[in-house]
Amino acid sequence: MEKIMLSEIIQAVRGSYGFPADVEVKDISTDTRTITEGSLFIALKGANFDGHDFAAKAMELGAIAVVTERPVDGARCLIVDSTAQALLDAASYYRSKFDIPLVGITGSVGKTTTKEMIYSVLSRSFKTLKTEANHNNEVGMPKTLLELDESHQAAVIEMGMNHKGEISRMSTSCKPTICVITNIGVSHIENLGSQEGILKAKMEILDGASADAPLILCRDDRLLAKAEIYGGRKVWYYSVSKKDCDVYASDIAADSKGISFTIHYNREKLNARINCLGEHNVKNALAAFCAGAAAGMENEDIIAGLADFRPEGMRQNIISENGMTYVLDCYNAAPDSMKASLSVLSQISVRGRRFAVLGDMLELGKGAARYHRTVGEYVKASKTDVLLCFGKNSAYYIEGACDKGFDRENTKHFETHEELVEYLKANLKEGDAVLFKGSRGMKLEEVYEAIKQA
Repeated sequence: MEKIMLSEIIQAVRGSYGFPADVEVKDISTDTRTITEGSLFIALKGANFDGHDFAAKAMELGAIAVVTERPVDGARCLIVDSTAQALLDAASYYRSKFDIPLVGITGSVGKTTTKEMIYSVLSRSFKTLKTEANHNNEVGMPKTLLELDESHQAAVIEMGMNHKGEISRMSTSCKPTICVITNIGVSHIENLGSQEGILKAKMEILDGASADAPLILCRDDRLLAKAEIYGGRKVWYYSVSKKDCDVYASDIAADSKGISFTIHYNREKLNARINCLGEHNVKNALAAFCAGAAAGMENEDIIAGLADFRPEGMRQNIISENGMTYVLDCYNAAPDSMKASLSVLSQISVRGRRFAVLGDMLELGKGAARYHRTVGEYVKASKTDVLLCFGKNSAYYIEGACDKGFDRENTKHFETHEELVEYLKANLKEGDAVLFKGSRGMKLEEVYEAIKQA
């Protein structure tokens, strides 16, 4: 964090105070475990905690002041109406000190992979800051902005949401100069009512963007293709099927380790490759290409940045161990991402069988059974040989698959991780491929870890 005075932050958060403000803030913290001499502590409140309870402790640890919603004994309090909004406002003021390209990205699925691809692209030309891990909410996002320093030449900021208004507040804070929306799915539909409601919430990404900030959209998405864009804003459309877009892909060819394809842009044909599988990742790569082009990068540098990308962690990470191939994709799940992962499983070369280990998709509301059946129907259309399910609603995968003709003998539902682990240990053989896919709450990565250690 670059030098900033407490007086500047007081003005940004519109707080009340009664102490000297002409002091430097070394960093801004929401966790007393990270407090150092000169920190400013913001006392956030959550469902199971209240940072106000730790305000005095923050002072003892060296904080110069604490941002609170009420006076606290033993603490030098800068009082605001909302500490959550104060964090966003402080980060917004700090971000305004940096005149750099900032790519804001949201979408129902694929936004983290697309963020990582954009980071890989921009890093070829710029020292780039990115959202780490799952810090894409109203706490993690402003904390990421506060990591900017004079060495950074660009940033990629991911924005997730559960309810309307969240992306608007984050966009207003981070002020994107380039906006990306990957797709409109059904994640959090129980909170937003419909896909149209989700589209409206995702479009809030423009709320903090300037009028000339370009918007990058996938025209293969039904709702994004017909979204109304006001104010004459430049829109970059990308596609794997529509040739009248700004950027589109053709000649898509997959092998066991990745996908080669041709990118069409400005009447040029560019040979590209990504080291991951699935047509959805070609779309993600096209979004990253658009972001790089909008940031003024040369085509060859963008292509090189795409080739640099490697999936990591629990997002479609393909791992070869003990003669078997594992696709670990356990971070989140929605119908579109389930289908995408099944397509990856289908593209993997095997000498044995393909196992799909699928857990529940959460937060789908009243349509959960229907959405699970739809994914099951796609299992039949894929090259899956064995369908293994874990979770209450996962039984509907089996119903959907079998309704379309999948052999019920090759399906099985499990009540516990232990039962699933024992089955896989007994049935997996060298040459097989296994997909682990489900919502984070299903913790299927624990099943993978148990098998790996066997």
